[in-house]
Amino acid sequence: MSVAAFARRAAVSRTFIFDNAEARSAVSAAMAEIGQQQIRLLADQDNEREATRRERALNAEDALKAAHAEITAQRARIGELLGQVRDLEAEWTEQAIQRITTENTTLKQRVRQLSTDYRTLDERLQAARSNLRFQDRRIADLEARLADPGSPP
Repeated sequence: MSVAAFARRAAVSRTFIFDNAEARSAVSAAMAEIGQQQIRLLADQDNEREATRRERALNAEDALKAAHAEITAQRARIGELLGQVRDLEAEWTEQAIQRITTENTTLKQRVRQLSTDYRTLDERLQAARSNLRFQDRRIADLEARLADPGSPP
């Protein structure tokens, strides 16, 4: 803060401060005190920032340790699963794999054939039901005519 600012704040003229030695020393002391307060304030802010940085660094270290532990656990699990796959593959000979593949292909063809047969039989069933409904109506009509011989055909 400048001398002029102190003069305005104290509601006195700058000349009064310059002419009066006691006022000049009071202003100098106040300016020194403000300077010390600013230095303390800046030091406190630096300490707070440093504490924040330190805390973030510690948090980052903890997160890094946790990530490394998780990666190690995942790698171990992957290793176990790969071992199981190798064990399963070792049980199957090339001939067994070929035989199972052939059987699978045959079964897929059989499923396709059965699906086609099912559709064909379903269509026939629907046609038979339609014919049956038509025949039922025809029989009902003929029975009605037999019951009432005077009606036109």
